[in-house]
Amino acid sequence: PELMLIDGNTAAAIGAITGGVGVVAWYPITPSTSLIESLESYLPRLREHNQGATCAIVQAEDEIAALGIGIGAGWAGARAMTATSGPGISLMTEFAGLGFFAEIPAVIWDVQRVGPSTGLPTRTAQGDLLSVYYLGHGDTRHVVLLPGTMEECYSDAQLAFDLAEYLQTPVFVLSDLDLGMNIWMSRPFTYPEQPLQRGKVLSAEDLAKLTTYARFADVDGDGIGYRTLPGNPHPLAATLSRGTGHNERNVYSERPEDWQRNMARLWRKHETARRLVPHPVIDAHPEATIGLIGFGSTAPAIAEARDLLAAAGIVTSSMRVRALPLGQEVTDFIAHHRYCVVIEQNHDGQLRQLLQLHCPAYATRLGSVAWCDGLPLTAPFVRDQVLNVLEQMHATTLIM
Repeated sequence: PELMLIDGNTAAAIGAITGGVGVVAWYPITPSTSLIESLESYLPRLREHNQGATCAIVQAEDEIAALGIGIGAGWAGARAMTATSGPGISLMTEFAGLGFFAEIPAVIWDVQRVGPSTGLPTRTAQGDLLSVYYLGHGDTRHVVLLPGTMEECYSDAQLAFDLAEYLQTPVFVLSDLDLGMNIWMSRPFTYPEQPLQRGKVLSAEDLAKLTTYARFADVDGDGIGYRTLPGNPHPLAATLSRGTGHNERNVYSERPEDWQRNMARLWRKHETARRLVPHPVIDAHPEATIGLIGFGSTAPAIAEARDLLAAAGIVTSSMRVRALPLGQEVTDFIAHHRYCVVIEQNHDGQLRQLLQLHCPAYATRLGSVAWCDGLPLTAPFVRDQVLNVLEQMHATTLIM
């Protein structure tokens, strides 16, 4: 088959363009800068007509302003995005919470590097999983896509916009330096055949058919209200968004019943997202009692480590998690195996923690290879660590 060489940041930029991005706001930071530089190279040439450009690329004064611009553009009806890394994610916390609670679409790429603090800007890691999923104070949980190939960097860039607008919420795409800046082989990308999914947007004609309209009413039971965009001339059209407590009509409210109803609806929306995000990539061996679990750029090392383990007589299955929130297939995979080892490039075992929260009945089946030294994992290292973890888990099982 025909193959090409490309890095994940360029793939993401091309995917964002085919996904309809119109506004890009950013602040330079390694290793995400080349993603925006690719957009700067391609987007203006593809978003113009005889009256000038139909897109905007803004270098903001900091990451706070970058996401603020993105949230504002998303509220106005544009497909807006930003790209950053761990330190920038920290600065975006407040606007991420606003986007979640005011229910405004935006796309945020986090090309991860080693932290905490400045850390190692030119080394790779997977240490932002928990911080991104729960970014913001209070009961906040975001939709997170986890690409692991160049084709997924491309397709997730498109999907993120569809999910953000359909769910009316910020959507994060978690890449890393290894995926984003290194050159990988990939099959050529295909142009998307499906139209853009703009979600539940009411026009003036739609509103004219209604006798009443409440911005946050859960008419369909999926937790997603119907929104209007600025410029809609109908008097029922909602023109304001707020990060303070509100009722279904978006009127400020401190009533306990309004707050509880709103949070319950946001929970239902998160459950809707669980059904819409990409399914895990599973390679199941019918005789395997051991499962290896990972996400993102660790996939090649895990695949090769499985071959090394098989040569030693240990048959395994594998699952690559593709998104948060986690779905039923993840639970089923863990339930099907006696032991599962979660392999990730951070020291906290962040994916393992999320898996234990997701399926507490099987928490003791989950072992951890949590390692980060700034370099991509190697197959021999993964094999050796998996063997050590399995030995410890087996000994613990015998004691119990």
